[in-house]
Amino acid sequence: MLRTLGAPPRRLLGRRRNKKVEGAEVESVPTSRATIVRAQPFDSEGKADAWLDATASDSDDAVAAAARELNFVLRSHRAALGDPYARDIRADHALVVRLGHGEGEEVADGRFTRAVELSREPPKRKRGEALAPQERLAAVLGGRDSLLVGEELLLRARLDLDVGRPREAALQARIALEALLGELDEKFAAPLRPLRDRVARAANAALDGDLSAEDAAAVEDAVSQMAVAARRSSATAATD
Repeated sequence: MLRTLGAPPRRLLGRRRNKKVEGAEVESVPTSRATIVRAQPFDSEGKADAWLDATASDSDDAVAAAARELNFVLRSHRAALGDPYARDIRADHALVVRLGHGEGEEVADGRFTRAVELSREPPKRKRGEALAPQERLAAVLGGRDSLLVGEELLLRARLDLDVGRPREAALQARIALEALLGELDEKFAAPLRPLRDRVARAANAALDGDLSAEDAAAVEDAVSQMAVAARRSSATAATD
């Protein structure tokens, strides 16, 4: 169930006119609430409480499953509207993540009989890892480095893997690999050439249906190796 909160009322007639402003003030923005509900109800409130206690103590799997379900909704919305800008999300994009149970109408309105708000801790990164993206951005904006087509394609493959779309990831990985082989210097491209056969086999299998565990693992490994090669190439460019 999806609901938008705090959205300004729509104007039914006419167009909104431009207005004069004296400064760039912060605008209030609407937020969206997504509620993922189990298809099967609990037999009793006691069982619901037991589920909540057990799941809240180790919530990673439940939150990841909810994010996959929400991304499926967003993917369906994207395809139905033909809108490529309707993007996928990660669980840590949420302002708040709650886990709870309640009656149907209660939950639909964002209320619970009992719920917990899950703690959110940002992933810890080493200082070098935190600074590297900033250094890369400065290098690109300063003209010392350039963006590769293969990098963007590779990010799409990574996204498809993360949200559980291995078929799409296999097809993206094949195109990303060919792009990077053409764009990277030979010393970075050479280690990627042995990946060609495995990635091509997985992409061909993706055209026919679901991937085998072997092909899915090959795509995951190839995407990881391509990411390493791309990072090493950009790090070299930034220091030249």
